[in-house]
Amino acid sequence: MHSYLVTVVAALAAAAIALAVVEVVHRLTRRWGRRSLLLTELTQHAHRPFQVAATVLAVQLAVRFSTGYAIGTGWRQALLHLLVLAVIAAVAWLVACLLVVVEDTALARFRVDVPDNRHARRVRTQVVMLRRVTVVVIVTLTVGVMLMTFPAVRGIGAGVLTSAGVVGVVAALAAQSLLGNVFAGLQLAFSDAVRLDDVVVVEGEWGRIEELTLSYVVVQIWDDRRLILPTSYFTSKPFQNWTRTEAKVLGTAEFDVDWSIPVQAMREELRRLVESTELWDGRVCVLQVTDATGGTIKVRALVSASNAGALWDLRCRVREHLVAWVRDHRPTAMPRLRTEVGDGGSDLPWQWIQPRHSTRRRAETEVPDDARLFGGSDDGHARNEAFVGPDETPEPREPAEPREPAEPRR
Repeated sequence: MHSYLVTVVAALAAAAIALAVVEVVHRLTRRWGRRSLLLTELTQHAHRPFQVAATVLAVQLAVRFSTGYAIGTGWRQALLHLLVLAVIAAVAWLVACLLVVVEDTALARFRVDVPDNRHARRVRTQVVMLRRVTVVVIVTLTVGVMLMTFPAVRGIGAGVLTSAGVVGVVAALAAQSLLGNVFAGLQLAFSDAVRLDDVVVVEGEWGRIEELTLSYVVVQIWDDRRLILPTSYFTSKPFQNWTRTEAKVLGTAEFDVDWSIPVQAMREELRRLVESTELWDGRVCVLQVTDATGGTIKVRALVSASNAGALWDLRCRVREHLVAWVRDHRPTAMPRLRTEVGDGGSDLPWQWIQPRHSTRRRAETEVPDDARLFGGSDDGHARNEAFVGPDETPEPREPAEPREPAEPRR
């Protein structure tokens, strides 16, 4: 009875000493780490697992050295085995927390709440994927080490290793899709094809990468729906990534109007509209006639914005404003069907109506900047050079002549 009491007292004393040492280390680390992000994260996240690991290890050592009188007994072996399992689990918990602290410290150096956050989102995606892999590896190794402490498991180890090849082939065939998604997730994380918070168009849906795991990807659709896809989808099928290089994007608004539309007046109205809204980033404002078939012409307005959300609102605003402008100021330019009844020889008077006022034709060199997509501005010239083929040379850039200020109206 006296020996058992000594063992209990030794275990309690070892636990108290371990807790006291951990508390001293915690206070010193917190005092020294006020200016260090790493030490601050350690004091907040690694304190509890450090307490548990140190306490269990101290108790295990105390029991081992204070139960010499019971060597060979069953209860001593079972108690020490249980304490060894607890030490393995506590140490694994501590190692996992330390790795998480290191990952959080690395993430804190890269801000994603700034406009140009492409590199930060890339690092964040890779760190998040590494964290998931790290947790899986630590759990797997911990369970394996704990199982190896059982003599029966060690006895069948040789047979397991012998049949590992056959089992591996069978498991690979059974979990082919699962393993494919896992490797696809790692490929996405380190190939920079898609990152967290990227704006993508997948399956005809426009959304944002909300979550990226080893097996699936969650896309937050613009209307708050969630589209869940396997990671292998992004490595086997095409998709659009609007923010792979930068958040700035271009968008179009198309109109079918009559041939009588004054294109230049419509172009000037578009310019006036975008310059009056904060949604436009000032890069691209182009209006061009892209088609002229079927009795109508197709006019395309191309505008730019700093991000996909602003571009959507800007495109809707351009459509709404120009539709109202055509309806109120150019009603004759609305799409219509013409039926000609009369002389096929064009001898009717109305067929030869001359314009009341002579219109001044622009020279070919006077094409305005907002009528050209691949030229006329620095951004347009850069786009022209980017789309030049291997056997072509871009047109030489001419310095833009300063425009004279318009005379004030009287």
